[in-house]
Amino acid sequence: MPVRGIRGAVQVPDNSSQSLAREVPVLIQEMLEINQLSYDCLISILFTSTPDLNADFPAAAARSLPLGDVPLICAQEIEVPHGMPRVVRVLMHVETDIPRKAIEHAYLGATKDLRRDLAQ
Repeated sequence: MPVRGIRGAVQVPDNSSQSLAREVPVLIQEMLEINQLSYDCLISILFTSTPDLNADFPAAAARSLPLGDVPLICAQEIEVPHGMPRVVRVLMHVETDIPRKAIEHAYLGATKDLRRDLAQ
């Protein structure tokens, strides 16, 4: 079965564990739902966050979902002048027969401005 990458992003309201715990699972679920995928399709998830988000790991917030043994890892985005603050980005690797051009990416709220070419 082919492996595909799905992109997503969400801006959290503040640098707190609670905000990450609220927003990150919503993003992951949206990425799966719009592509009609189940948790069983997941291979791994890479999270990045802007330097101003250091209250917790986005992967820790995602663990509230039934991810089982899905490998998760976090990294920090480079600090770009005038970049959007408080953003968690996701690159989800999945097994699916969905053609690459048919994959839907999830940029929630203000993050639609990050990738107008991909955002719904």
